Amino acid sequence: MHTASSSHARAEMVTRLFRRSIGIFFMGGFVTALVGLLVPRLTLIDRLDYTRAAFVQFAFHSSYLLFALPITMLLVRTGYMRAIAAGLAVMALACVALGGAAWIGSYPLLLAALLALSTGITFLQIAANVVQPLVETEGGGAARLTLLQGFNSIGTVLGPLLGAGLLLYAGALGRLPLALPFLVCAVVLAALCIVFWRARDLLAGYPAPRRLPLRQLGRVLVEPRLAWGSVAMFGYVGAEVTIGSLLANYLALPTILASDPASAGRLVSLYWAGAMLGRFAGAFGLARIAPARLLAGVATGAALLVAIATQTQGAAGAAALLAVGLCNAIMYPTIFALALPEDRGAAAYASMVLCMAVVGGAVVPLATGALADRFGLATALGLPLLCYLGIAAFALMIALSFAKR
Repeated sequence: MHTASSSHARAEMVTRLFRRSIGIFFMGGFVTALVGLLVPRLTLIDRLDYTRAAFVQFAFHSSYLLFALPITMLLVRTGYMRAIAAGLAVMALACVALGGAAWIGSYPLLLAALLALSTGITFLQIAANVVQPLVETEGGGAARLTLLQGFNSIGTVLGPLLGAGLLLYAGALGRLPLALPFLVCAVVLAALCIVFWRARDLLAGYPAPRRLPLRQLGRVLVEPRLAWGSVAMFGYVGAEVTIGSLLANYLALPTILASDPASAGRLVSLYWAGAMLGRFAGAFGLARIAPARLLAGVATGAALLVAIATQTQGAAGAAALLAVGLCNAIMYPTIFALALPEDRGAAAYASMVLCMAVVGGAVVPLATGALADRFGLATALGLPLLCYLGIAAFALMIALSFAKR
């Protein structure tokens, strides 16, 4: 009877955690998609060049490299639920600052607020991705985490659909519409923060995150599969963010669709919708195809689609670049899984290293923006193409290593 009661209590706790997590994964995707729309806003309406506009993504993704280690150390001291609540609080305050920066038109304040926003998201990336496998030791955590990533994708689809009309608005109301989406997000994130703070002891019955000695941490960092996996993660996030940020600009080109900014921004939702649908298709494919082989296939496919977009005009080029989202779908979880070292006891710190590699979302868009200013946007897309080829090389390396066993 006691065992049955304990199992019921545990199942109820897992359900409560999952329901709360839906909100943070959805909002993470929604806010990230809104940030992506700031680049076409700054270039198409405010008339900044690509390089300066790309500093939006540089500021937004720099925190993964700067703060992943101190955030991991704080998580080890406070626990997962308190770390998630802290991340949500930082995100809410950052969204208020973003709304203020958008309203008054302060570019430096905008960059500072984006850095703060991504710091909050870094809390969630490191903590929220671990708690589901933690409470589902029988293996159900992976399925729940995949489902939660689906809600993240829903957020990235709805972000451009609901936000493009405001963020890419250039009418009589001035800059007020630009601030509204972020102020609404601040309210929702503050509510989620309260929910997680009230449930801060929900995981009291589970072991706290394990501290790793510095010597052992060094051994984790030099694991070849983790090192090369981090390079692949750098390239993946860099390529995905670059295309997502510059896609509206590409669609607005006279040689492609000649769309107005708001319409081009809404079409970006198709890019993220491809990633959402691809996750369901990818889950089916991963059950039948070795992950490394499937990753090599979709990375090669993404490179081919970007190549088509750089060499083709009109609807064909637009369709090719939009379809890259479908190829992106399985890359993050698959690279993550293939890069983890065999010592699963070091998984939390390996996760930290992979999160630091997300700084690719800062570097690659900035470099692509500089190339676009010099050589044109279509030519600059060759840099994301190289990133996808690097991911394919990593996948083939892993596939060959398994074949030799």
